[in-house]
Amino acid sequence: MIRMVHVRLANCKAEEFDAGDLPFGAGEPVIVESDKGLVLGKALSAPQDTEKRFILKSPRKVVRKATPEDLEQFEKNQQLEKDAFQFCLEKVKEKNLHMKLVKTEVLLDRSKILFYFTAEKRVDFRELVKDLAAQFRMRIEMRQIGVRDEAKMICGVGSCGRELCCAKFMNRFELVSVKMAKEQNIALNPTKISGICGRLMCCLAYEYPTYMELKKDLPRVGKHIVTRSGKGKVIRQNVLNQTVTVQLEEGGEITIHASEI
Repeated sequence: MIRMVHVRLANCKAEEFDAGDLPFGAGEPVIVESDKGLVLGKALSAPQDTEKRFILKSPRKVVRKATPEDLEQFEKNQQLEKDAFQFCLEKVKEKNLHMKLVKTEVLLDRSKILFYFTAEKRVDFRELVKDLAAQFRMRIEMRQIGVRDEAKMICGVGSCGRELCCAKFMNRFELVSVKMAKEQNIALNPTKISGICGRLMCCLAYEYPTYMELKKDLPRVGKHIVTRSGKGKVIRQNVLNQTVTVQLEEGGEITIHASEI
């Protein structure tokens, strides 16, 4: 068994961590390992015993409960992030660099400051890094991200009125295609099927396998079939109700269940 806990990080994302033997409860601030270094997070629940066979990969660890000094440092870092963002933004404009600054992040121990940006093409930011290093006297890292990563990072709200899936729980982006919208009979209006990132909404992929499974027993639109009322052509499908609408050769329309075909 291993004690696991869900921790919400400062970037809004919740992840599972190995709590070890540390005693803490829901809502308490903790310091956890990340791919960038130590970061502050908040435990969303008390640690729960979990069988190791249910854990797909080796989890990162909760290092310790956050101290008052950690919380004070975090608040100072937040102000530094704002100052760094504004300074970098001015330098980007001054140097006429074709990039969009998205976010700055200062590690808890101030060993590094990261600048996240989007750009359509490769950007030569060597001179920019020199100015940033001279101003903040710490290691500078520039990270170019995609538009989907940008949406994930800003923790926005989708057209459904809920927090973006990518920011709330998704650990990776799945392939989404227009075909998924077509199979679910969703109108192919770009404003309706695109997220705030401008790409196809990730949720189009959630019900796609179910629709494909349910469609196996339904005749496709345009197919000629024989019903109790006579021969006809399928003109519509209702996948969830498992019904089809048929245009009869003798005139008129009927809606029948898949079991009646």
